[in-house]
Amino acid sequence: MKVLVVDDETTILETVETKLRKEGFSVFTAESAEDGMRIYKQAKPDLLILDVMLPNRSGMDLCRAIRRDSKVPIIFLTAKASEQDRIQGFEMGADDYVVKPFNLSELAARVKAVLRRSTGDPSKDLIESGNLRIDPKTHDATLEGKTLSLSPKEFALLYFLGRNSGQVFSRDTLLDRVWGPESYVSARTVDVHIRWLRERIEIDPSHPVRLVTVRGVGYKFVS
Repeated sequence: MKVLVVDDETTILETVETKLRKEGFSVFTAESAEDGMRIYKQAKPDLLILDVMLPNRSGMDLCRAIRRDSKVPIIFLTAKASEQDRIQGFEMGADDYVVKPFNLSELAARVKAVLRRSTGDPSKDLIESGNLRIDPKTHDATLEGKTLSLSPKEFALLYFLGRNSGQVFSRDTLLDRVWGPESYVSARTVDVHIRWLRERIEIDPSHPVRLVTVRGVGYKFVS
């Protein structure tokens, strides 16, 4: 599978490229967002690894531009380590967020984990709940016939809860089942994604009837 790495630090590009090639990936590299977008359009990679702080145009900008027409998996690899930075990264549509300095083997494991989740079995059943339709084959969710703009992780979370309608899941369980055991993100990430989903599928997000909080336990989907 093809991976595009965009980072303005030559040493990082070289070490990540060497490691991923040893793991069997075809690797493309770029040192700027502009070159990254050009190579992305030409090579059509299966996954991108983006630095946030790039010259002229940030990795966040590049992620936002790609997300306008693609759900290709994206991992941020950056020195920006605050919780707000991580939340912003996921809000932009990232599938994972790795902070520098990092371990090469861990990064390779995360790449594999994200790819496994993004290329999973597409044959699972369509979910229909009133005017909400969740289709894993097309990776689309629609409300009253209108397509919802969801990041890959938002869709994965909505589909998992919808497929297990009525069951209550703790934040830790959702992190494990949706983000994967290799992802090191906080439980607050689940809360943030639930809030975003409620803004899209609930009539009144402050009084949700589909994505319900079970106080002291977690969340469940109500058909």
